[in-house]
Amino acid sequence: MKFLLVFDFDHTIIDENSDTWIVKCAPENKLPSGLRNSYRPGHWTEYMGRVFVYLGDNGIREDEMERTMTTIPFTAGMVDLLGFIGENKELFDCIIVSDSNTAFIDWILKAADVHKVFDEVFTNPAAFSSTGYLTVQNFHAHHCAQCPKNLCKRKVLKEFLDKQLERGVSYTQIVYIGDGGNDLCPVMFLKKDDIAMPRQGYTLEKKISQLAQDLSPVECSVLVWSSGIDIMSYLKLLMKE
Repeated sequence: MKFLLVFDFDHTIIDENSDTWIVKCAPENKLPSGLRNSYRPGHWTEYMGRVFVYLGDNGIREDEMERTMTTIPFTAGMVDLLGFIGENKELFDCIIVSDSNTAFIDWILKAADVHKVFDEVFTNPAAFSSTGYLTVQNFHAHHCAQCPKNLCKRKVLKEFLDKQLERGVSYTQIVYIGDGGNDLCPVMFLKKDDIAMPRQGYTLEKKISQLAQDLSPVECSVLVWSSGIDIMSYLKLLMKE
């Protein structure tokens, strides 16, 4: 018996958007309007690339970025939940699939000492250039019309499950924990024995509700959460079964 826990990061593990939090590093804590207005839907990663150039041009370096990012608050109960999962790793494989980037997620998880809970993190690769600028790339290319161009979470999940099967690992149940519109695509990939856990009041919950109203509900079970303690209660139930 083994369960796969799939976590989103922004507004799920942490209670903020890591990409907008980094703006606290910018002069006067804001971006010039020309840069702010340069975002095109579905092209967030390219937009963040421009933000990082702006920060670099203003002399913002790695240590200051890391200091800022590690002040980001975790969602209520989430550190307790991750501690609980860490104590029961024989039952739970745990991955992150996020539209953030490797630098931010790495800093935040390590600062809270919860990085060992996660078996893999799938997110946009980020690195510092020789001149000290943070650069970010698209995670992959895909053909999904529903998802932003840099990341289809369904494709990530499917490829991870296929790879695990090749290694002889299959899961009794997948638990998908997220909040955003880009979490709907992987949730629609889940089967009837799996469970989607959308955060209460956020886009994913609203989209799942809308599908049910349109009489084309998702195939998996749905359980709404508002704190990490809600998720922990569900995992404790699973362990009793």
